[in-house]
Amino acid sequence: MNAQSLEARFADGCEQALNEAVALYGQPLLRYCHHILCNYHDAQDAVQTTFIKAYDNHKRFQPGTSLSAWLYRIAYTTCVDMLRRRKLQLMSPPPAAVDPDYIGEDVRRALNTLTPEQRALVYSRVIEQRSFDALAVIYGKPAATLRKRYERARKKLAQALAGTPAERRKPDEQSHTG
Repeated sequence: MNAQSLEARFADGCEQALNEAVALYGQPLLRYCHHILCNYHDAQDAVQTTFIKAYDNHKRFQPGTSLSAWLYRIAYTTCVDMLRRRKLQLMSPPPAAVDPDYIGEDVRRALNTLTPEQRALVYSRVIEQRSFDALAVIYGKPAATLRKRYERARKKLAQALAGTPAERRKPDEQSHTG
């Protein structure tokens, strides 16, 4: 499957190109949305909505640009919209019997200390191993800004996993001078 051919056919509104895009990007987008929403079923809805929005707006897609980055940007805004609309209770995950998540409870709690943007950024860097330049295209922000936000999110996540959030530490624990 040639990416440039797919992008050109997608921009023309070819249904076969949509099917190929779903086959190529569906699972990665599902994992991406799942890590933002922390709910598998909501992530499935978000991916479906992403492809519907992408197909409905195929004329806005510019051939020669990255279809992947365009889809990830739509997926990100879709997830944020879902969080805003439904006001998800991220601190109380659904029962394990209904939720096919593979994220452990301690990791889920730590991820829930991050904002949706921070979760998306961490997922994109760690799991998908995207460069900051690629993320700049997806998020429409400078690579340096995303690099700094990633560093902050990574530190916040590490503190949450260690069980020592910075705001709960005593001043004498934050720095030892001797």
